Amino acid sequence: MNIAVLGTGSVGSTIGTKLIELGHNVMMGSRTSNNEKALTWLGNHTKNASAGTFAEAASFGHVILNCTAGTATMEVLQLAGESNIAGKVLLDIANPLDFSKGFPPSLSIVNTHSLAEEIQNTYPTVRVVKALNTMWAGLMVNPSMINGGDHNTFICGNDAEAKSIAIQFLKSFGWKDENILDLGDISKARGLEMYLPLWLSIYGATNNGAFNIKIVS
Repeated sequence: MNIAVLGTGSVGSTIGTKLIELGHNVMMGSRTSNNEKALTWLGNHTKNASAGTFAEAASFGHVILNCTAGTATMEVLQLAGESNIAGKVLLDIANPLDFSKGFPPSLSIVNTHSLAEEIQNTYPTVRVVKALNTMWAGLMVNPSMINGGDHNTFICGNDAEAKSIAIQFLKSFGWKDENILDLGDISKARGLEMYLPLWLSIYGATNNGAFNIKIVS
């Protein structure tokens, strides 16, 4: 499958590399076609990888992964072009972390709204699924690194078929069916994004990003 990865940071490069290992064709999108980080990532792969602008990547991808900084996401999608993302499944992995006042960051969208909802409201034909935003990038694509893979990841979205596609991606990354929890419609992204301040506090206290949630009842 042709997949667009929007964003050149650790999340985009980690997920893009995993998708290539799984046999997908991946184009990493950035503001310019010669972005230094994108070209460095591209140089580490011998096939199935390419780089381009946000618009080129969005046009290329049958599925789009938003791995951008959350505060830049809406601008990025505007640069990607509405016609290039219309009707497509978009996995939103970003968090609206605002570092303008330093660390720890606040959330630029919070409580009664979320970044995922902002995407969905602005581009109503795009099939947005919130996924994988509650953990460190390495764990996203390798859940077995802790507790034998027995911990939870969450999704939410308005489109059942899009969520089914997201689940298939998660399973290909190694997530077990029973550990993928569908929280409901896209408004549930509010809670997923609001978890990030707690995640950052735990990370600060432990100096370790390889941890996650397990639901016990």
